[in-house]
Formats: sequence, C-alpha cells, structure tokens
Amino acid sequence: MLRKQSIPLVVGQILCCVFLWSASFAFGQPSGEGATEEATGGAGGGASGLSTDAAVIAKGQEIFTANCQACHAVHEQVVGPKLAKVYERRDVAWLKEFIRYSQKTIESGDEYAVALYEKFNKTPMPNHDFLTDDDIIAILSYIQDETKKGPPAPAAPETEETTADASGATATPVQEGNSTILKIIIIGMAFLLFLVMGVLMLLASTLVKVINKNAKSEDDILENKFTLDSILRSPAFGGMVTFVFLGIIAKFVIEGIITIGVQQGYAPEQPIPFSHKLHAGKYEIECKYCHTGVEKSKNANIPSLNICMNCHNTIRTTSPNIQKIYAHLENDEPIQWVRVHNLPDLAYFNHAQHVKVGGLDCENCHGPIQEMEIVRQSSLLTMGWCIDCHRETNVNAKGNEYYDNLLEMHDAYNREPLKVENIGGLECSKCHY
Repeated sequence: MLRKQSIPLVVGQILCCVFLWSASFAFGQPSGEGATEEATGGAGGGASGLSTDAAVIAKGQEIFTANCQACHAVHEQVVGPKLAKVYERRDVAWLKEFIRYSQKTIESGDEYAVALYEKFNKTPMPNHDFLTDDDIIAILSYIQDETKKGPPAPAAPETEETTADASGATATPVQEGNSTILKIIIIGMAFLLFLVMGVLMLLASTLVKVINKNAKSEDDILENKFTLDSILRSPAFGGMVTFVFLGIIAKFVIEGIITIGVQQGYAPEQPIPFSHKLHAGKYEIECKYCHTGVEKSKNANIPSLNICMNCHNTIRTTSPNIQKIYAHLENDEPIQWVRVHNLPDLAYFNHAQHVKVGGLDCENCHGPIQEMEIVRQSSLLTMGWCIDCHRETNVNAKGNEYYDNLLEMHDAYNREPLKVENIGGLECSKCHY
C-alpha cells in the first residue's frame, strides 16, 4: 500500500517521464534550420528488408557508383547528406518514394523532406523513377554494409615519390625507361670500345719498343706512329668520327620521323582548370557520370555545362573558376576545352566497343587518370601500340552468348585463350575506313 502523501509524487514522476519522452521524440525529428542528415528517430528506425547477400551488395555498389556517388558518400557530406544509417532515419518505404520522386515528396509537405531541402540550399535531388524496388534495396544494402565497415582509414601522407607533378605525372612512362636503358647500354659499349683501343695502342707501343731494343741494325728499327698527334691526323680516326657523327644525326632524324603525330605526354592548359585527381580520385566520381556517351557511342563526349552544375550549383559557388562556368551559362556559350587525345582522321576508334563490349577500363588507354591534376596523354596511341594490345588482350566472352560458337570452335583447335586478333582485330578494315 502506498502512503497517501506519496501518490502526488508518483503521479508527478509519471508526468515528467511522459513529457521527456514526448520532447525527445519531437526534437529528434528534422525541422527547419536545425535539421541534420544524421538525425535519428522517425517513422522507420530500422533496416528491415535489407540484404547482407554479397551479390545484392555488389549490385547496390554498382548502381550507387553510377547514379549516386557524384552527389553522395556514405561517411561524409558531399553535395547531399552523408548516407550512413540512412535506413535508420527513415523506413524503407519512405526512402523508396523519396529516391524515386524527391520533388514530389517535398511538395507534399513531408517535414523531413522539406527540412533536407531547406538545409541543402533548396536544391532537390533528381528523380530516379527508373530504379526498381530491388535496385533501391540493393543500394540501401550496400550503404548498410559500408556503414558497418566504418569510414576508411586516413590516407598516408604524400611523399615526393607519390606526389604528382605539374603535368599530373607520377611515374616515368615505360617507353622513356626503355629509352634510358638503351642509352646507358650504348654509352657503356662506347666506353669499352675506347678502353680496348687504348689497351691495343699501349700494347703496340710496347711491342715497338721491344723490337727496337733488340734491333741489330738501323734498318730493323721501327718508327712508333702511335702518338696522339698521329692518331688525330690519321684517316681512320677521321672516318670513325665522321661515322659516329652521321650515326647520331641519323638517329635523331629517324626518331623525329617515327614520332610525327605522337603526342605522348601532351598536357595542354585548359580554359578552366579541372582536376581529375580531385573529382575521379578523391571523390571517386565515375567517369561515365561526366562522359555519358562512353558506353553507347563512338565518342566519350565532353561534359556539358549542366553536368558541371549538378554539383556546382551548391559547391564552391564563390570560386573564381566556378564563376567562369556561371558566366558561360549566362551567355549560353560552351567552354572551349582543348582536346588532349587525338587520332588521325584515317583511324576509327569506338569507345562503346571497347568499354561496353570489351569491358576495358578507362585506365587501359588513358593511364592513371584519377591521379592527374592536368590531363595528359599517357599512352602512345600509335598503330603499333593498338596492334600490340589486340595481340595481347583476351576476348571478354564471359556471359556473352554472342561468342559461344566462336569459343567452341577456337577451343577445339587452340589451347591458347581467345585473343582480339583471333576475331579480326588485326584486319586493316577494322580500324581504317
């Protein structure tokens, strides 16, 4: 039995608990200016329906990289909020609706959606109505997996060996390394030749002295012609110098002829500086996000201004270089980017064939693009370079029924993997009109 004087105390404690619970629930919801992307609580408060299957997570990563990564990261804020534990802040049904139709959700007056809209400069996320329920579940499953892994470890400080130079180079090209080794070999052989010549001259001089010492008459005495003056005046020395001189000239002439049209290392200054090291490297923006035609067209295409504005309508808006983009937009004037990778008009190259069908990465031809402050031509892009690639590259036939019959016939007569050259990769008409 409670004493009568304790009843008011118990009632007061209950009322206080109810008040605190209500207040915590109310303030846990994002509202107005105080909303943050990390706000917890809400309608869902759980990760029900998400998968831990590796295949689903891998699919989610692929979709996230292609459609979300330009504006979002799991463990840090980019253009939009960071997504760690987003499945706890809202339930899956709400997230599906918001991802597909964010503007519609905002216009409906949803408090959480409106708060995000206000916080992130009143810029709505584009609609993703092409994503299926399974696609969104895969994305959220990937986010859940990355959330559990935690943020990545901080990168090691850059050293002189890993810091890119002004042209974006981080390593000496293989061709330059081979050329240096060849020069060292030639210099070494020349040094050995002169050393052998010196030894022969010394030996000849010694033999002359011995013969003269043992000579019985003046007629038997030999004249020592191996003096420095006699050597320099001799026709043999003049011929040798002439031969070396003409050889050096011929070397530079041949190298010059061979490298006509070769622009390896070319890194022009652009009208607006753009760092691939920052965008493709640090922020891991997928190449296909900007170069939209790379999987469906002959050309990868240069990004249009509206692609730049997907991010830079909210990021670094006061930067002088970003202001240049705004000026081009206001004047309806495209940016005159300087082309870096050029092929002669007589050569045909199809990006979709190599990237979509062949499954090649951009780095195969463009080098470590994610490390370049200023884009440079990393590869030779010569006919011989392309032919070598076709001779060495295996056909990516896995999961492609188009190659089934061809693989069967090839494997019946050849134990080596199917190469690009085996499917006509060395035919002239494949690359030349």
